[in-house]
Amino acid sequence: MASLWRLALAAAMCGALILSSSSSAAAAGKKTGRITVYWGQTAAEGRLREACGSGLYTTVIVSFLTGFGGGRYKLDLAGHDRGAVGPDVKYCQSRGVLVLLSIGGGIGRYSLASKADAKAVADHLWDFYLGGRSKSRPFGDAVLDGIDFDIELGRPAHYDDLARYLKAYSGRKPGGKKVWLTAAPQCPFPDRMLGEALRTGVFDRVHVQFYNNPSCSYRASNAAAFAAAWRKWASSLPRSSVYLGLPAAPGAANSGYVPPAALAGEALPIVQRSRNYGGVMLWSRYWDRRTGYSKKIKHAV
Repeated sequence: MASLWRLALAAAMCGALILSSSSSAAAAGKKTGRITVYWGQTAAEGRLREACGSGLYTTVIVSFLTGFGGGRYKLDLAGHDRGAVGPDVKYCQSRGVLVLLSIGGGIGRYSLASKADAKAVADHLWDFYLGGRSKSRPFGDAVLDGIDFDIELGRPAHYDDLARYLKAYSGRKPGGKKVWLTAAPQCPFPDRMLGEALRTGVFDRVHVQFYNNPSCSYRASNAAAFAAAWRKWASSLPRSSVYLGLPAAPGAANSGYVPPAALAGEALPIVQRSRNYGGVMLWSRYWDRRTGYSKKIKHAV
């Protein structure tokens, strides 16, 4: 009896050890190594080709289409040579880097007046940047991988319609590839501009901007509020990969910069516990090039 009791006790302790180890592994979270960066708002950041050739990013978002709706469209690449972008897009894709176009931004004039307007914008994006065959494509025959929603101005109406229309183009791209959809909401939940669009569930990735919003940005004194905000975002988007959006330098945003050591040791262990944690998004290539932020954090992402 004593011998059997000792065997049972040993088995129970072994089981507890395995459970403890599994729980610790789950708590430790996962690393994806994925970094998304925004590019396109200053010629000083260098060419798109250089960004992709750095080996630092898995996705580069060309920014911005600052004007759309009502039949009017404006692409603003802030001094970059548009003629070079098309070949650079192809180079990026040859290296396995996704290239998307961001619509919106903090400066511009855009809105969607109706469901029909959303359909017209979706058709324009398809014809000029995705798989369409317009003769006036800004990047020539380069086919971007998808569209990013960075909606900060105007009214929130009909972005859900636009998202559905764009997603419906999946399979019609060359090779039957899908149209990637990403979004960059602000961290206060729900985002007032993209809340309805995100509820469609069609976005592949959501790069939540945990900056310029002190109530939910990470800092040691606000860790609990940050963690609560992150959990709310991650749990509300079970079908999307959720990224932690950060400025790549103190000067890149009004607030929300997290030093690399604090990111690796404090903030990332919180977000990496979520099953749909996707990686880190940085604003922007210009600032990252100056500070080397992505190089400092890549091992931890």
